Amino acid sequence: MKFNRILLKLSGEALMGDQQYGIDPQRLNDYALEIEKAYQSGIQIAIVIGGGNIFRGLKGASQGLDRVQGDYMGMLATVINSMAIQGAIEKLGIATKLLGGLEIDPIAERMSSKRAISYMEDGKIVIISGGTGNPYFTTDTASALRAIEIKADVILKGTRVDGVYDKDPEKFQDAVKYQKLSFTEAYEKRLAIMDLTSFTLCQENHLPIYVFNMNRKDELLKVVQGKPMGTIIAD
Repeated sequence: MKFNRILLKLSGEALMGDQQYGIDPQRLNDYALEIEKAYQSGIQIAIVIGGGNIFRGLKGASQGLDRVQGDYMGMLATVINSMAIQGAIEKLGIATKLLGGLEIDPIAERMSSKRAISYMEDGKIVIISGGTGNPYFTTDTASALRAIEIKADVILKGTRVDGVYDKDPEKFQDAVKYQKLSFTEAYEKRLAIMDLTSFTLCQENHLPIYVFNMNRKDELLKVVQGKPMGTIIAD
């Protein structure tokens, strides 16, 4: 399955590399190089990245912070990560635009579907920060919402494993990998792919989710070229 326009979802924790928190410059550069290869293949790319390497709203709430305040702090963490990946990509000579659920002048323009699509059609990589702009929603939900808004062919969820398994492959050697799943199968098997709100959004809007290993060299390129690398969840 080949794609023309993708939304790439990355976790904030992935940017930590081997660190305890923050952004590992080497991991950031590696991701930018992988994104560059996919971009050079001719596809349109939007990126949503989480903020868990810096701050997580739910964790803040569990430690006594107001949930709404904590969620906004988490959104700002995604802005920091988005700026980091933007800088790494632009160092490679690729034009980008940073949009956001939160408008932060002069850093991020307000997200709109027309604006994002126009920038991608002009050959820019669009990075969408700030979650949905509302508390009580995760970046999983934000990625589903943004993918639908920009009419993406698929959400590519980059993880540190090469697909979806029946149990944690990092803990169980006999874990079995799925090549393809329906949304119903994934729900019935209680597979933790994305949170329920985002998962339902994808199912209702017939938007496939493709889970693959972002840390493996050339994996993203192979996925966008239509090679069967990870696990696809689709109707």
